[in-house]
Amino acid sequence: MHFDDRLATVLRNRAAGERAARTQFRQLLDLLGERPQAGDKALKAAAYLRLIALGEMIPVKDRAAIVGESGWRFRNPELVKWFGEAHPHIAAAALYRARLTGEEWEQLIPQLPIRARGFLRHRRDLPDEAVRALDSLGVSDRALPLPEPFDLVEEFATPDIEDEPEAVEPEILPEEPEPLSLSPERLVPEPETVSQPKPQPAMGGSEGIRALVDRIEAFQRNRSERSGDSDDPRLPLGEDDEQVAARPIDQFLFGCDTEGRIDWAEAGIAPMVTGMDMASMAKDSEEAARTLRMRQPMSALAVDIRGAVRLEGDWVVDATPRFTRSEGRFYGYVGRFRRAVSGVEDRREAEADRLRQLLHELRTPVNAMQGYAEIIQQQMIGPVPHEYRAIAATIAGDAAHILAGFDELDRLAKLETGDLDLEKGDTDFAAIARKQVAQLQPVLSPRVARFDADLGEGRAPIGLSQGEAERLAWRLLATLAGTLAAGETVSLKMQTGLEQVEFALTLPAALRKAADIFSVDTRAQTGALSAGIFGAGFSLRLARAEARAAGGELARVNDALVLSLPLLTAASSLPSPENQPDSAAG
Repeated sequence: MHFDDRLATVLRNRAAGERAARTQFRQLLDLLGERPQAGDKALKAAAYLRLIALGEMIPVKDRAAIVGESGWRFRNPELVKWFGEAHPHIAAAALYRARLTGEEWEQLIPQLPIRARGFLRHRRDLPDEAVRALDSLGVSDRALPLPEPFDLVEEFATPDIEDEPEAVEPEILPEEPEPLSLSPERLVPEPETVSQPKPQPAMGGSEGIRALVDRIEAFQRNRSERSGDSDDPRLPLGEDDEQVAARPIDQFLFGCDTEGRIDWAEAGIAPMVTGMDMASMAKDSEEAARTLRMRQPMSALAVDIRGAVRLEGDWVVDATPRFTRSEGRFYGYVGRFRRAVSGVEDRREAEADRLRQLLHELRTPVNAMQGYAEIIQQQMIGPVPHEYRAIAATIAGDAAHILAGFDELDRLAKLETGDLDLEKGDTDFAAIARKQVAQLQPVLSPRVARFDADLGEGRAPIGLSQGEAERLAWRLLATLAGTLAAGETVSLKMQTGLEQVEFALTLPAALRKAADIFSVDTRAQTGALSAGIFGAGFSLRLARAEARAAGGELARVNDALVLSLPLLTAASSLPSPENQPDSAAG
């Protein structure tokens, strides 16, 4: 039995009551608490969403008790980070139970909230790496030490008080009760009194206390003014809760049920949006209702939120429907809200238009040079010496290379602004990848470099035409092949699931150390393969734009580049939403 099978089995069952919810909560904790393994990311995301839904059925105190139980394994850093952002009682129980390696703690602790790091300080069984990480972040015990007891009059009164006992009268003390109840931080004298004590004139007890109070109040007032005028950033402590609460929200993730009602959102957002109906919030409610009824993806759905001040305004929703793997039943949407910023989109469109206009103006002289060079090379106006014909041929080739670069710039600008849609079709991406890898192997063999491909024998049908799919695959493979060093090997692996195909390629050494692989200017190692005139980074960025236009993604995962594309679903693989009964849709 595999990990994914057990997780899918648990998620297939619905918790009808609180007792069933507790049982399923424990099961999910036990499965997710194992060390991270390769598996379906969507299935794991569904497990976390189910944990959130179950948490609404179980009180916080009971959830903290379940998390603190010792009968389940807790060796997954992802689950530790997720619990670290939960309720303080749950976070404390989870961080006390977590059993990670020193390296995992070292990577995880900087990502935890400040409150969660404080919980870790009370543990005495952490590895040395975790202790060093906490010390480097300045995490100390949360409990403040008690102040040393002292007598206010004996500490700050002058030596002459004993010589004037008549100045200390019983009726004066009730008039000055404030200094006796001051907190330790208010008893801090001015800096110069600590470093360079000065002799004070003789005065009575009441006058000495009054002077001390005046000096403390003046010091506090000056310190408040200095801190108020400072532009330095402040830590998110308790005194800044109002400022943190007023911080604007630009985007947030959410999930909704089969009826389009939001049942999950990010921490801090959920109380403001849970229960809202997507159809009623949409500006075109009929179109939104039709999208929900047909189980279609929500793409740039315009909605208007009215309610919490931080969320009021126009938003744009992008969401994807979710189906169970075993039965193909629809169980809601998951996606993202983002602010509708028309000004930014207009500026981006204007910049793309200016780029296209510039490219149009640049093409004219380049086309002219290419045309004249071809006339000379083909001797269309008379005999030309072979030396000049060779120079003309070189100029024509360079001009064609430049025009190809202009076409790539234009294509990237259109894809990133949404002005270009890739041609639809039905193409086997696995067959294309196998064919192109076979074509590239002989080119790499003179350098003793090669692709170590594990592409399988199955099909991977995607919704792109043959030409678009071949262009995307070649852009990715040829770019990486051009950066291979002598004797270097790149591993290729393709995995096909029910919803998408993942094409993973290990990065060559020339690209592995780049901070941003989509902006490097690495050039090809050989003239047989070229990543374009703008380098490997631009070609990979263009491939990412093409993948996103096809509904997929191209991203770097550690030392690998992973291309994900949605698969075409066969007509009979999933039941049609129109033919499903209402009970099945739930």
